[in-house]
Amino acid sequence: MSSIGSFEGFQPVSLKQEGDELSETDQLSREEEDPGKDLATRLISSQTSVTESTLYPNPYLQSYTSRKYFVTRPGAIETALEDLKSHIAKTFGENIQGFWLLTEIDHWNNEKERILLVTDKTLLICKYDFIMLSCLQLQRIPLSAVYRICLGKFAFPGLSLDKRQGEGLRIYWGKPEQQSLLSRWNPWSTEVPYATFTEHPMKHTSEKFQEICKLAGLTSKLVPAIQNAQKNSPESGREKELLVLTEPILIETYTGLMSFIGNRNKLGYSLARGSIGF
Repeated sequence: MSSIGSFEGFQPVSLKQEGDELSETDQLSREEEDPGKDLATRLISSQTSVTESTLYPNPYLQSYTSRKYFVTRPGAIETALEDLKSHIAKTFGENIQGFWLLTEIDHWNNEKERILLVTDKTLLICKYDFIMLSCLQLQRIPLSAVYRICLGKFAFPGLSLDKRQGEGLRIYWGKPEQQSLLSRWNPWSTEVPYATFTEHPMKHTSEKFQEICKLAGLTSKLVPAIQNAQKNSPESGREKELLVLTEPILIETYTGLMSFIGNRNKLGYSLARGSIGF
């Protein structure tokens, strides 16, 4: 059996580059003979090779990280869009006007990967399984029912232990003060009269994802769609027109243990988590 060193196709590689005959210690000792050089300059120049290797990130790291998200795999987002277009056209008879990939943040600060679709009459929030390529849940909200949109930075109670940075978008179709206490403190409640979104972690993966993960893109399409739906709504004498506000978005969580564990492990995303077993 041949040894690894003699295996065909493998050649021994020297870690020392051509011309680097002197060690860093020898280089410093030689430079000390030159009185024209400042000591600090010589020390910085001697560490150039070290800093260059540590300051610049591994070019394969970003690619590897993005491949963990099933939504970035070839054809996944296109398949989801075609599935949803077909389902919505057959079930509701509506055509999709816009399509976005965002992260929903529920009232317990849990992150959830979501697809948002806007038609002439409806805002649809879809929970899509990018592993099995199937729609698991579709929440349908009439645009005429939306009365307020808030954009701003996230805010938390002063005693909250699990806070997040960044900005978000909150869409109201009901009054939060009318929400029951049980619904407010139930992390799995589906009776919350608003939805909160922020940009998807993969927004910088490519130009395609940069476009469909923008909150600004959703806002610019959603606001006129709501205004048109309200004008064409058969309901007369609406008490309130659409309000678009810039203000902090409050998330009322205090201990946040469940969201801390879930968000750090990305449990709300279709993510490759490795094999289990031997």
